[in-house]
Amino acid sequence: MKLLITGGAGFIGSALIRYLINESDHEVLNYDALKYSASLSSLNSIKSSNRYQFVKGDICDEKLIKNNFEQFQPNGIINLAAESHVDRSIDNPTPFIQSNFFGTYNLLKTANKYFNLLDVETRNKFLFHQVSTDEVYGDIGLSDPPCSELHPYNPSSPYSASKAGSDHLVKSWFRTYNLPIIITNCSNNYGPFHFPEKFIPHIILNAIQGNKIPIYGNGQQIRDWIHVEDHVRGLMEAFYKGKPGETYNIGGSNETRNIDTALMICKILDKLIKDKPTGIKKFKELIHFVPDRPGHDKRYAINSSKIQTDIGWKPIENFETGLIKTVKWYIDNKEWWNNILKTNYSLSRLGTNK
Repeated sequence: MKLLITGGAGFIGSALIRYLINESDHEVLNYDALKYSASLSSLNSIKSSNRYQFVKGDICDEKLIKNNFEQFQPNGIINLAAESHVDRSIDNPTPFIQSNFFGTYNLLKTANKYFNLLDVETRNKFLFHQVSTDEVYGDIGLSDPPCSELHPYNPSSPYSASKAGSDHLVKSWFRTYNLPIIITNCSNNYGPFHFPEKFIPHIILNAIQGNKIPIYGNGQQIRDWIHVEDHVRGLMEAFYKGKPGETYNIGGSNETRNIDTALMICKILDKLIKDKPTGIKKFKELIHFVPDRPGHDKRYAINSSKIQTDIGWKPIENFETGLIKTVKWYIDNKEWWNNILKTNYSLSRLGTNK
């Protein structure tokens, strides 16, 4: 099978491509614009595979996308290309609307033209897989049940609104044009190769370097965490077994307050690093609270029972063991994240609590 992966140099995209090259015989075309949070170094372990190729390109480039469809002849597309940092979307929504909404529109339009030129047998195997987020469901109350696939969309930020809009476009291409699609909505991912500005690596790297660990508001915001490797397994199970037109939630069922996540990381670091930064005995001393961001959602949680029942996927990694592995990875891979810090990012920027 030939799979076109957009956004394959990002955190989840690179994890998916590593999984596909290592665990399947599929051919993969990685199409990525290499914006600030992308890193081809995340794919060093598989870049020499004869089943992998990379093309630098933006999903808004209709001509280039069309050329790659025609030349690669994919059996399916998994769209992970997206601007995804909430704080950045608040500062400047334009790139999010452009990439997440108009970029998805361009992919749908091009994929549909390509799909309609396929022979019947090949067309029956083709699928457009839209990878989305739990944030499209918006904020839910502390006593509310986790969101199922039937929960109404209620996005709070320009980022989540742009993802919600792109999901609606994908659904409309199924209804109006009969393009076979599925949508998956995931909870917060964590794991190796996560870009430093994201919440968990931001905490780890600030702590390692003896910097303050900023936490929005009072840290009571609740997030459901899933290890990225569990997520990519879920993506492929949904791709293989999902019913066209359906949406599947992929969550880890690990609801944790942001302050508790930060404290868990600090305790892990206390055990792993004996020589603490100057002036502290425990890493939790670096935690400090900062003014909350506008429109900050208090709780995300999704119900993954549909994909577990209909498809048979379930997460393997629990949050505690996954977090330990993640912290160890960042300690052992200083060269990877240090290169990013040197080129295009500063830890003085807040990590998003999503």
